Amino acid sequence: MHAPILVTGSAGLVGRALTRALRGLGRTVLFFDIAAPPGPDRGDVRDDQAVARAIAGCVGVVHLAAVSRVVWGERAPELCRATNEGGTRNVVAAALAAEPRPWLLFASSREVYGQADALPVREDAPLRPVNTYGRTKCMGENLLHDARSAGLATSVVRLSNVYGCPLDHQDRVVPAFVRAALQGDAPRVEGADHTFDFTHVDDTVRGLLATIAALDAGVRDLPALHLLTGAPTTLGELARISLDLAGAAVTPLLAPPRAYDVARFVGDPRLARAVLGWQAEISIHAGLSRLLTAMRAQLMP
Repeated sequence: MHAPILVTGSAGLVGRALTRALRGLGRTVLFFDIAAPPGPDRGDVRDDQAVARAIAGCVGVVHLAAVSRVVWGERAPELCRATNEGGTRNVVAAALAAEPRPWLLFASSREVYGQADALPVREDAPLRPVNTYGRTKCMGENLLHDARSAGLATSVVRLSNVYGCPLDHQDRVVPAFVRAALQGDAPRVEGADHTFDFTHVDDTVRGLLATIAALDAGVRDLPALHLLTGAPTTLGELARISLDLAGAAVTPLLAPPRAYDVARFVGDPRLARAVLGWQAEISIHAGLSRLLTAMRAQLMP
């Protein structure tokens, strides 16, 4: 019987899917999220004592909790730093102080690279974030590196534009485009040629499960890994695919990009395949089709 796994950020897009998958595998999962209803699952990573209580007795911690949007980090940088840097510092300190020590898996982001010089981006590319959120994720990675040096079993995975659930934030680009298409509205595209690596949440969760399995098996030298597709999609293409799938005869509204956004990112997924035996399986067309079906059922029951 495994000791429990703590998932911080358990009420978020990835957290909901991961906790469901872990429970499906018979694992005991502890939930920890400031957005959870009042009760035992509610917790704030900025509260070091609450974090320490939650981690006690766990075999592992999946640290997803964060101010998780670039735009939120720009609007509330102090909260972003307090949550993403301070919260990760609390999680690391509690894991190091626990007896026995749990392994710690940290969800980082493609934002740590900023505007990369060349695509696809490998994990050993320079980390040069251009916004508050990206800088806090870099700090989190540094904290994990120091924790490993202090003897903690750690892993860093870098995620990229995860999508796929109708309960996701409505103003995120993928659900916003799909919802607009379903309603016959023109999606607003801020930077039509901006190019990203969109990853379906089911693929992301499979990658996290593979990482957890490695940590459970005692692997202690995992490199930072991309959990992403390696396939580029421009925002203009994303809008057109969404409209085509919905059968919406409208033209996207083109607008200039935001100053703090990275213009392009595509990651190299080969290292995760070599280390974990994992690769993304869901194409952008298939993933958008799944999401559109789920959102149509939600909007038009």
